[in-house]
Amino acid sequence: MPWIILIASGVLEAVWATALSRSQGFTRLWPTVIFGIALIASMGGLAYALRTLPVGTAYAIWVAVGAALTVIYAMATGAESFSILKVLLILGIVSCVVGLKLVH
Repeated sequence: MPWIILIASGVLEAVWATALSRSQGFTRLWPTVIFGIALIASMGGLAYALRTLPVGTAYAIWVAVGAALTVIYAMATGAESFSILKVLLILGIVSCVVGLKLVH
């Protein structure tokens, strides 16, 4: 269960990062509200996972999931340019996360 919570928390990291960008410096209400809710839920899930998972592995996975999904979403919506190199680098991040899980 901690692994599932950790991955879900990583997904929420992508949500709060995207909402933060759309909040325009906390001047837009709904993106700011979404940011706050997603941030609290993401940190809470990470804290829960850290009760049983090693901090280095859990934090690396949490950040990697959030970073990869944030870039994928930005490319999919046109907020960031698409390139094969970015996709390959994201696949590298995902591969490293799988490797961390396998050696845990």
